[in-house]
Amino acid sequence: MPESEVLRELMMKGKDVEKYMIEVLRINASKDFIEVLEHQILAGGKRLRPALTIIVCEALGGKKEDAMYPAAAIELIHNFSLIVDDIIDHSILRRGKPTVWKKYGLEFAILASLHYREAIEKAILKSPNPLKIADLVSDTIMYMIEGERLDILFEQFGREGDYFSKYQFRSVSEDDYLRMIGGKTASLISASCKAGAIAADASDEAIEKFGVFGWNVGLAFQITDDYLDLFGDPKKLGKEPGKDIKEHKLGNIMIVYALQELDKQSADRILEILKKQSPTDDDINEAISLIRKTSAVDRAMKKAENLINRALEEISTFPENKYIKILRHLAIFAYKRTF
Repeated sequence: MPESEVLRELMMKGKDVEKYMIEVLRINASKDFIEVLEHQILAGGKRLRPALTIIVCEALGGKKEDAMYPAAAIELIHNFSLIVDDIIDHSILRRGKPTVWKKYGLEFAILASLHYREAIEKAILKSPNPLKIADLVSDTIMYMIEGERLDILFEQFGREGDYFSKYQFRSVSEDDYLRMIGGKTASLISASCKAGAIAADASDEAIEKFGVFGWNVGLAFQITDDYLDLFGDPKKLGKEPGKDIKEHKLGNIMIVYALQELDKQSADRILEILKKQSPTDDDINEAISLIRKTSAVDRAMKKAENLINRALEEISTFPENKYIKILRHLAIFAYKRTF
């Protein structure tokens, strides 16, 4: 299935969820605050996560309508995390639009994120098996917080305070990296799949299998994201390559692998660039060029491919239907996408 068809499938499923997201966001919200709350949602997105919730539910014989509130909760978690992430990273643009804190102010962005967390609870209460969904959501948000904590500690410049100074990573191993992206990215994609299985009232075994499927897809998704950050087509991405370098991030698998292979002088040069307050375009291009001299890209993409194969193995025992086929295509899209 071509990328365009996969994306269209995601957007169709995701579009259906938006009205449920907005419904719970508006609960107890002042009229003049609704604009702030809906800004993040209306900025768009691939809607991969709620689409997974709906498709997994349907794959297991559940009804689409039973998956809508769980899917809304999942996508609200994602957008809640983006609002917070943009505050932490001081990001001023997302999806080509001002971030919530940049447009409305830091105070109102923080309040919006708190409102999102309670709106997630409202969506859970309207879901099938709400206690199971609530437990899943709580665990997932905790994993995501840990992933974000590690991501910050992997940064090489720009953070202050005794805690950061004490626990900052001077080097990052593959295991460190996988732990970070497991929390920050894979946990929510895994939860997306589990939520769909719970909505379908599936067995604990089926819930777990789809969770493992989602976890591996999530890891591969983030590895591809890391590749695109450094080597993606600016026209497709809508941004120039090298955002992770600009943001001093050591937690990019291409950088992790490259530092393992480069001679000391070249590795030190990449670290020097990551520690600069404002890396220039020349600095970024130099770092990318040094990474290209290694097998980092091949190693990373092979890792992503193996993760997708593991994911597909988890769902290979379920009866074949059109939704299982879609999940296979979505898994491959997560790994092979170009945007």
